[in-house]
Amino acid sequence: MTIDRRIFLLASAASMGTLPMQRAFAQGAGAWPERAVKFVVPFPAGVAIDTLLRTVSTRLAEVWKQPVIVENKPGAGANIGIDYVARAPADGYTILPTASNFSANPALYSKVGYDPLKDFEPVGGLIKTPAVAMVDARSPIMSIADLVARAKAKPGAMQYASGGNGTLAHFSAEMFKAAAGVDMLHVPYKGGPEMMTSLLSGTTDVAFPVLASMIPQFKAGRFRPLAVTSEQRMPQLPDVPTLREALPGAGFVLESENGLVVPAGTPPAVVQRLNQDIMRIMRDPAIANPLINQGYTIIAGTPQALAATLRDDVTRYAELIRRIGLKLD
Repeated sequence: MTIDRRIFLLASAASMGTLPMQRAFAQGAGAWPERAVKFVVPFPAGVAIDTLLRTVSTRLAEVWKQPVIVENKPGAGANIGIDYVARAPADGYTILPTASNFSANPALYSKVGYDPLKDFEPVGGLIKTPAVAMVDARSPIMSIADLVARAKAKPGAMQYASGGNGTLAHFSAEMFKAAAGVDMLHVPYKGGPEMMTSLLSGTTDVAFPVLASMIPQFKAGRFRPLAVTSEQRMPQLPDVPTLREALPGAGFVLESENGLVVPAGTPPAVVQRLNQDIMRIMRDPAIANPLINQGYTIIAGTPQALAATLRDDVTRYAELIRRIGLKLD
């Protein structure tokens, strides 16, 4: 029986471990990409991951010598765009950026058309940012200890704002409530601007938005950061403690990680090529440094690392959603 020469060469090179990735890729999966590649962003244009991918796509087009498109498919808590990619051909030409709702939605919504662990192949993590507990700069609440004391003094009277049900701000606040043993009323808004307005007007008392969206607001002196939900203090706010520091024994860490996935069944060589080229761009200081200044941590990780993160997130969000009794249609 004659063994296809291409398969023989690829298998031999893999066993030797000496053939460059580009050659192994060409032998194993054809001259990918041979046409336009598309990022499908399940959020409106202008959000952080959308802006980042538009920058990355310009660089990738130069590397791949093919058009790289960013297409927005928002709606239904990101389910429309996610489901679209889950059903796309598994050929590496349709790529999805992930966020917390990618892992949380199957538990949050009564019915979704995808399984985040079975219907996708991880490409790699890009960036992550924690939530930040914050109040209006004029608030008498100066620390997490103050917040806990006031919340315990008037159970259920304090209100926390979020940019909507199922957001990182919502989940972070609920985890804080459980860790601190306090009761606060959730007031969800349609987005970040309305959430900030509610704090400035005194309608709500505290919020837990993603840090990366708030750095300019802190620099302008509009809000006071109390703590971040990262494992370690953030270099952009070195004087702000982590919640683990501010709330001894709480021990919780919650960060929003943006990664990339493709439909399940995408050839491994294509996944590796995507990871190799995209992560190299993410490590470029011209790309990385502005993101770090905004409050992000650069991951630029492996498919295996993202797979582990997604498994952990699916379990954690499902448990949290069950505990708070949240379900959306």
